[in-house]
Amino acid sequence: MRSSGRTILCWTSSTRLGGYGSCPEISVKSTPKNDSTRLEPYGSCNLEEIYERLVVPTLDPAIDRWLAEDFGDAGDLTTSAFIAPDVEARGEIRSRGHGVICGLPIVRRIASRAAGTLETEQLAVDGDRVEPGMRVMEIRGPLASMLEVERTLLNLLGRASGVATATSRFVEAVAGTEAVIVDTRKTTPGLRAVEKYAVRCGGGRLHRIGLHDAVLIKDNHLAGIGSRFSEAVEAGANGCREQMRPRFIEIEVDDLDQFETVLDLPSGTVDIVLLDNMDLASIRTAVERRNLRRRAMLLEASGGISMESVRAIAETGVDRIAVGAITHSAPQIDFGLDMD
Repeated sequence: MRSSGRTILCWTSSTRLGGYGSCPEISVKSTPKNDSTRLEPYGSCNLEEIYERLVVPTLDPAIDRWLAEDFGDAGDLTTSAFIAPDVEARGEIRSRGHGVICGLPIVRRIASRAAGTLETEQLAVDGDRVEPGMRVMEIRGPLASMLEVERTLLNLLGRASGVATATSRFVEAVAGTEAVIVDTRKTTPGLRAVEKYAVRCGGGRLHRIGLHDAVLIKDNHLAGIGSRFSEAVEAGANGCREQMRPRFIEIEVDDLDQFETVLDLPSGTVDIVLLDNMDLASIRTAVERRNLRRRAMLLEASGGISMESVRAIAETGVDRIAVGAITHSAPQIDFGLDMD
């Protein structure tokens, strides 16, 4: 078998929407319509573009760290001892579970960076549904190179696909409502870019990428403001917009009294109000009051959202539902590398 070092790219028109800032639209599948997407990082880019902008800039250093966990200072002792460098092989990555696949371009990059003699061909596209036995990638080249990167690339593929799958289940649960599922910053340290990309593969939307691109005034911030709530929030929001140009300004409220105080702020002070751990009746009341007084203000429900509760929350009329579980509690999807 040839060892040309060639990596075969297989992006197709079935990639889904993603994007930060201004990106050209190309042929993609449709996503739920919701005005909250105007505030979303990578909201107008397709999935290939979000991968290039969000994941690629930090991918190579991340791969080096992932591989260093296995290689240490001595490399793969077992493969070095038992597999000759000139033994060629062909392998197929197959799904061993049901889910939404994510991470195939990252797998290709791991194979290319760690072992440039490996040739890879995608047989699926990120965002595709997979089932047990489905072939998703073919790898050809030195067997020793495949064995050295096997666990790293399968771990990454399984983790990213787990996040995409968990996201897709929440998205499906709210289908037919006006609510969209958004992620949180409750991501695995070192994997935020990958996991946020996976959220988009699963049909979810992105909240802020980090502390640097948007403002979220939470309860602990409010505790430091003191009694001059309205003045402090208005002054801080105005100053922030002028000096830092955040993508959006959001504020957390715990009850309807706090929500009324936010409604009393001048129009445009905040873009989104986070309704934290409110019961259904309170959320409905907040939606009704928002509709009467601040129709452009977006409402986001958050706090302990589960598959059992998400549909009822979506039916209250909120615009966004923030679900930490799609990243912090996503089960891994199992994949295996089978050799000829």
